[in-house]
Parts: sequence; C-alpha cells; structure tokens
Amino acid sequence: MKIASNGIQIYVEDHGNGSPALVFLHYWGGSSRTWNDVIATLANSYRTVAPDHRGWGNSDAPASGYALADFADDAQQVIASLGLRQFVVVGHSMGGKIAQLLASRRPSGLAGLVLVAPSPPTPLALPPEARVAMEQAYVSRESINMAIDRMLTAKALNPKHREQVVEDSLRGADQAKAAWPKSTSQEDITAAVAGINVPTLVIAGELDRIDSVATLEAELLTRIPYATMRVLPGTGHLSPLESPTEVAALIDEFVDGLRYVGAAANAAKTANAA
Repeated sequence: MKIASNGIQIYVEDHGNGSPALVFLHYWGGSSRTWNDVIATLANSYRTVAPDHRGWGNSDAPASGYALADFADDAQQVIASLGLRQFVVVGHSMGGKIAQLLASRRPSGLAGLVLVAPSPPTPLALPPEARVAMEQAYVSRESINMAIDRMLTAKALNPKHREQVVEDSLRGADQAKAAWPKSTSQEDITAAVAGINVPTLVIAGELDRIDSVATLEAELLTRIPYATMRVLPGTGHLSPLESPTEVAALIDEFVDGLRYVGAAANAAKTANAA
C-alpha cells in the first residue's frame, strides 16, 4: 500500500496482527524487504509495518527533503495513518538514526526502541577520501559488490540476498544516495536523544566495520537513557540479512519483556485501586 506523507507517497508493507506493532526502518541502500527474513520469523506473533524511505524502494523520490526530520516525519505519518496505538520502532543503520530522532519526540503509543547496527546520534566522522568512496558505493554492480565484501558484511550472503542488496542499492534515487554521506549522516542529534524515555535495545554486530561495538558503546549507549546492548557473534553491518533469525529472537525477547513490565504495572495499579 501507499500512504500520503508530506506531499509524497510512501510505500508500506503491513502484515499480521498483535500488539505492540513492530515498525521497521531500513538502512541507506536498502528497502522494506531488507527486513523480510526477520519479519517472517516474527509474523505469527506481531503486526509488522515496514515502509520504504523516501527515495528508496517503491516510495516517491522528491528532489529534496532528505534530512533526518523528513524521514522521521514520514515514519510518524505512517504510524498515524495506520492507527497504531502501541508500537515498537526497529531501525537499522540510517534507519536506526531516524528511529532515534523519532523516539526522542516521544510519540503517543511508543513502547520501546530497537536499534540494529545503528548510526550513532553524533555526526559521522570520515576523512574526505572515505566520504568520496562512500558517495560512490552504490553507482554500479561492481561498486556495490565491493561494498558488500569489504564493508557491509562479515558473513557471506546467499545469492538471493546478495542480488537483493545490489538491486535495492541501484534502484535508489540519486538524490537519496547522495544525501546520507553528504549531509544527513552529519546531523548531530545528541541533545535530542537524551529525551528518549522508553526501553531501548541496541543490537550490534561483533564484526561490524561501519558501526562497531566500541563506537556504539562510546557514542550511543552513553547518550540514550535505558539502553542496553546485545552483540551478535560473527556478524557484520547487514545483520538483518546476515543473522535474521538471531535478530528476530532478540526483538521477540525484548518485546516480551515490555509486555511483562506492562502487565506487572497494570496489576499493581489494580491492586492499589482495590
């Protein structure tokens, strides 16, 4: 389906039932289908909502409007349009930074936050030559395959997933590809994320060469209240594709914990009222 947001149409995959709903935000270069294997594992227990960010997948690609606030506005509009009363936002990489900004707004119904190999709230620190290389990462099949092998993964992707990464990366609009390395990744939202007031799970890849465990410990865990980290052994940056079953299990465990806390709180209120 498509949902109107800020003058454009955002494509959304919406499946299943259950509360809280899980809202999945994909990485720079991906699409909603990045989450397919994770969602398939969770499908019997949750309602899952996965949009394509503006400029990616089947969503519209405006000429401008690729700041973190634009992406967060789109996600918030999707949540409102679908009438989600209780939800957990799950963001990967760029989607993780978008999720942080969204959670910092404390939207009604937000029960928890899961950050999968997230970009930290601080500006991305890269030397000029590395930034140029990043800008060229998705220009051809050859450059994408090089990025997969040299930066994005620690585990070998199966042929289906590898081709999916190539297709999604090539399909992205030029302006969407350029925005992240040139400007969006440089946004500093450290002041905003201090306002996140829900339980937060950070899922890191042990062998992530983009957002390492050490970087997330220093730049993320120190800034987001109530955040805890779990590390996936032998996994790189594309954990939803490299280790989808493990990612799904950690999400399920985390949400079960939220449900338990909520049930306990409700029981305490009932007892106090009596």
